[in-house]
Amino acid sequence: MKEVDYIVVGFGLAGMAFCEQLERNGHSFVVIDKQTEAASRVAAGLINPVILKRYTMPWQGEEQFDLAKAFFKRLQNRLEVEAIQEIPVYKLFASVEDQNNWFEASDKPVLSRFLDATLKTDVSSAVDARLHCGEVKETIRIHLSKLLDAYRVKLQEKGRYLNESFEHDALVFDSESAITYQTLKAKRILFAEGFGIKKNPFLNKLPLVGNKGEYITIAAPDLQMTKALKSSFFIIPLGDDLYKVGATFNWLEKDCIPTSAAREELVQKLEAVINCDYKIMDQEAAVRPTTGDRRPLLGVHPEYPQLALLNGLGTRGTMMAPYLAEQLYKHLEYNEPLDSDAQILRFPKKF
Repeated sequence: MKEVDYIVVGFGLAGMAFCEQLERNGHSFVVIDKQTEAASRVAAGLINPVILKRYTMPWQGEEQFDLAKAFFKRLQNRLEVEAIQEIPVYKLFASVEDQNNWFEASDKPVLSRFLDATLKTDVSSAVDARLHCGEVKETIRIHLSKLLDAYRVKLQEKGRYLNESFEHDALVFDSESAITYQTLKAKRILFAEGFGIKKNPFLNKLPLVGNKGEYITIAAPDLQMTKALKSSFFIIPLGDDLYKVGATFNWLEKDCIPTSAAREELVQKLEAVINCDYKIMDQEAAVRPTTGDRRPLLGVHPEYPQLALLNGLGTRGTMMAPYLAEQLYKHLEYNEPLDSDAQILRFPKKF
């Protein structure tokens, strides 16, 4: 029997962020994950601190943003992999009213750090930008697959990664401070399964509804964009004339199969914005772990204190994950309170 402090189930953004908390604080742990249908590997990885539909800051937005930038820079250096790209986001104005709302928002103290009040006209000659653009400053893109792959290799080298599915019915609750899973004994298990929580008998009643998102990757040599463009969707330059376009939002389907309907939706939106030739090179789909109130799911199971949860990161997971992992770690190790808007006990009838 191998004894560890933690078993981490799931290795997407949430799992990696929590592992980094454990690593930095000297805890022993093992990760169990089959690496199937991970939303983190499909996500664009763009860290944009402003909700550009309403020109507002998201929940705990500035604190999350600063923590995420520091987290990913530190992680990139430790893993010795180039995974951070500084890239401005240009907001393509849809109307004069939209443009005026931008100017008004850029004067607000909470937003002035990030929104440049100067109109930008240098987006691309292949983009229909009659009303020009506004620039969101300090934004970065994280190459999540690079980080996840490099981190997994490090874990495998240390014997800390099991590439297998987790069998929930194999759990044995030894006491309030210990749990056994096959040949592992741990103080706690951290579930970071994303939409896979629906197969978790201890936590599957929580209101994680899931939101299927799809992207296409296009080749467009004449587009010549170096900034990410935000309209009702994103166009993100990947280099070598490739661009990631998306994403869609589908609350009904809960699978990772690309669809022609999503492809046609993205093509229609794309062609309303650009006026150059392009070729679709790839299409991806994944289910985002999203809650109805757009808040994460964080905390300890009320009946089984050995079980902890980090989930519900939704569309802003890249920015939220480091913040949430730190909050949960401090709660588990030092009993620091969790934000009432995030903790799972806001749904007491689900247990």
